[in-house]
Amino acid sequence: MAKLEARNIVKYFTHESHRLQALGGVNLKVESGDFVCLVGPSGCGKSTFLRIVAGLEEPDGGQILFDGRPVTGTGPSRIMVFQEGALFPWLTVRDNVEFGLKIAGIPPDKRADISERYLDMMQLTKFAGSYTHQLSTGMKQRVAIARALVMDPDVLLMDEPFAALDAQTRDLLLIETQLMWTRTKKTILFVTHNVVEAAVLGTRVAVFSNRPSTIKRELENNFPRPRVSEDEKLMPFQHEILQELRPEVKKSRAGPEYGRAGSESGGGKGGRP
Repeated sequence: MAKLEARNIVKYFTHESHRLQALGGVNLKVESGDFVCLVGPSGCGKSTFLRIVAGLEEPDGGQILFDGRPVTGTGPSRIMVFQEGALFPWLTVRDNVEFGLKIAGIPPDKRADISERYLDMMQLTKFAGSYTHQLSTGMKQRVAIARALVMDPDVLLMDEPFAALDAQTRDLLLIETQLMWTRTKKTILFVTHNVVEAAVLGTRVAVFSNRPSTIKRELENNFPRPRVSEDEKLMPFQHEILQELRPEVKKSRAGPEYGRAGSESGGGKGGRP
């Protein structure tokens, strides 16, 4: 049984009286311990799909199964890391990381033990007493990842977490994310526009078609780890992803646009998926 399964997921949006089908029947199986990267044209609905998996939005058709049971809302088994870390600026790094544990009623001494493990894993121990305004963007994302990991979710959902980073910081976090995945063996679903990120991180890469989106092809990635973005041996796999992606990007640019009131990660009625 798959850890996570999407069955024929359909989603519509309405904008300026136009009804737009974002997802046209997405099917995907994710096994326990998989690191699946989702790539596709801008606005094709990758982030909308991720929000449906998280239970933040409802599909108009189809269903998400978690361990064989239908997903009906959010839950601690599926935790999302957003493009913007959404940290609490009035809390220290440690308090941000421990926030979910505190809400769950975990005693302070146990919270400290759990958070220390993930602060160390994400190389944040020296900054545990700092506030978020004192951190770089890359370090803020480390805090957001640590905050998600302390809750020990079965599935970690990551929505373009490195999109706002400079290339050097992104490359460092690509290595650290691989180390985190190797140590925790979490099941990860990772949305990205960056083909290099997908090739470096994924055990599989699922390429979304243009709207109404389906998964056009799934590519297995057995390249040995740790992987680095500048490794020329990864380039054939990157080219394979691009061969599937380029025609879909061309279609998306040629198709009609019904306004840009929302963003792909914004979700909800009236926005662009």
